[in-house]
Amino acid sequence: MNQATASPAAIEPDDACLLAEITLKFAGDSGDGIQLAGQQFAQLASAAGERVRTLPDFPAEIRSPVGTLGGVSGFQVRAGGEQVLTPGDRLDLLVAMNPAALRSNLDKLKPGAIVLVNEDAFGAANLGKAGFAANPLEDGSLRAYRVFSVPMGMLTRNALKGLPLSTREKDRSRNFFALGLICWLFPRPLEDVEAFIERRFAANPELAEANRRAFRTGWNYGETAEFFVSPLRVAGSERLREPGVYRFVTGNAAVAKGMVAAARRAGLPLLLGGYPITPATEVMQELARLREPDVRMFQAEDEIAAIGSAIGASFAGALGATSTSGPGLSLMGEFLNLAVIAELPLVVVDVMRAGPSTGIPTKTEQADLLQALHGRHGESPMPVLACASPADCYHATVEACRIALRYMTPVIVLSDLSLSGSAEVWREPHVDELAPFHVHRVTDPDGFQPYRRDPETLARPWALPGTPGLEHVIGGLEKAGDSGAVCYEPENHEAMVQLRADKIDRIAQDYPATEIHGDPDARLLLLGWGSTHGAIREATDQLRAAGRPVACLHLRHLNPLPRDLAEVLRRHPQVAVLENNSGQLWRHLRASCLLDLKRLGKVQGTAFHVPEIIAYAESLLETPA
Repeated sequence: MNQATASPAAIEPDDACLLAEITLKFAGDSGDGIQLAGQQFAQLASAAGERVRTLPDFPAEIRSPVGTLGGVSGFQVRAGGEQVLTPGDRLDLLVAMNPAALRSNLDKLKPGAIVLVNEDAFGAANLGKAGFAANPLEDGSLRAYRVFSVPMGMLTRNALKGLPLSTREKDRSRNFFALGLICWLFPRPLEDVEAFIERRFAANPELAEANRRAFRTGWNYGETAEFFVSPLRVAGSERLREPGVYRFVTGNAAVAKGMVAAARRAGLPLLLGGYPITPATEVMQELARLREPDVRMFQAEDEIAAIGSAIGASFAGALGATSTSGPGLSLMGEFLNLAVIAELPLVVVDVMRAGPSTGIPTKTEQADLLQALHGRHGESPMPVLACASPADCYHATVEACRIALRYMTPVIVLSDLSLSGSAEVWREPHVDELAPFHVHRVTDPDGFQPYRRDPETLARPWALPGTPGLEHVIGGLEKAGDSGAVCYEPENHEAMVQLRADKIDRIAQDYPATEIHGDPDARLLLLGWGSTHGAIREATDQLRAAGRPVACLHLRHLNPLPRDLAEVLRRHPQVAVLENNSGQLWRHLRASCLLDLKRLGKVQGTAFHVPEIIAYAESLLETPA
């Protein structure tokens, strides 16, 4: 995360050409430092007061052969003044470090896009690995774009002469040459990058000096090569000039910060029990960096032990939490049921990825919804929430903690890969800005019954073990009414099952009224959840600007659903559900609301693009309702 005050960039030349927004991508081999260069540019853009969304794009294989299409790593950045809700669909600028990076991104370029290529990598061997029959820099196949060939390798090596580094180590500094060139084209404070280099490579002064020289050389090349008439500048956002602490935050970092803020506002210690799994591991890493007495991160030997430790923490009076992805959530099913029947507060964050099984672990999907809703044995309803953006991961996590503590229940929060590593600028609330938490902690033994329920929430009291007079039985066996004694009577079991279900249903009483973006009676309503938010919202705005009768609705609360949802949906002649799966929310809503809904599913490991949604909406509008 990068913290900054809301101030404009230090370098804003008067002769710079002002752009409303820009979408660019750094792409190269896995060892080219692409993620580092892209992340640095994005942080510089956010510090300049621009709205920023990013999209890291990792190869599925840990280490594909160098120069192949399967080994291409990318980092996409979209920056603009206001309406930046997605990382962008088409590229205005591509930095391609080798032929494979160029080939894998050709279909994403806008006509007239700027393409900066490392010409040193365009030899016969690399061209063959990328599937080029001829050199695209020479055969005219790129005439639709503004292509600039730069000998990045040669210039970097020349700049690093005299340093005690191998040729391979010198070549690894090309990413900072590329970053320097881009920082000239979109003027950024050089000192910020150089300070980062010093911090990042403090343990290796030679590498720090190499990367600093490469960065300066790239900037100087932009200044002297005269590729462009003038630098380019992206408009800043007035909203970022409000007082406050702004962070360039990823979805996983926002989840971690949300857990900490919620626990502190509730006056509880936090324990996250976890096991590393792509793409959720960074939640654990963020908490591990804190090293503060009220926050604990426990790395277990597997996902089963991870959730078990979190449930133990909740039993002992802490806020227990765990983070995982789809395969881990499958393993946690039995312990989730234990938390349901024991009625303990627990927050489970599932960062979804493309499955099933190992599937495509570096690609995104929203296919864990039915598992979150029903993936347990017996009658075990559980609240399920979904994050809409990287920054919203904070707010969704805080709300999940609030529900878990108020209703004494486990809660599942659904994020996904496209949110977990994606980043945007976010104003961090102070802990005191959060509404107070309701904690059912009981200390008085007078009249204590472990399953006597709050009349408003149906939550049972939270009695800490070791408190005199509050001894009680807890575990996976069914309990009897208020007493908490183990009971196998059939009528009691049915009553307790119904009580737990009613408790979950009552969570919806705390929801705000469902709000539509656009005309509340529009002919077509586009409905989504999770990471589809930005693309659906931008598509809706473009359609409305063209005079089309379209509105959109985004759901955070997937179980229980908002009580007014069916009524809201019935106002629209056509309702289409858009999601990155084969129709899981669509099935859930048809069963719950008894409505005939349209659907658009996408299961390609990639998020929706705005033009896809617009084309689908136009096709529905041409069809009678």
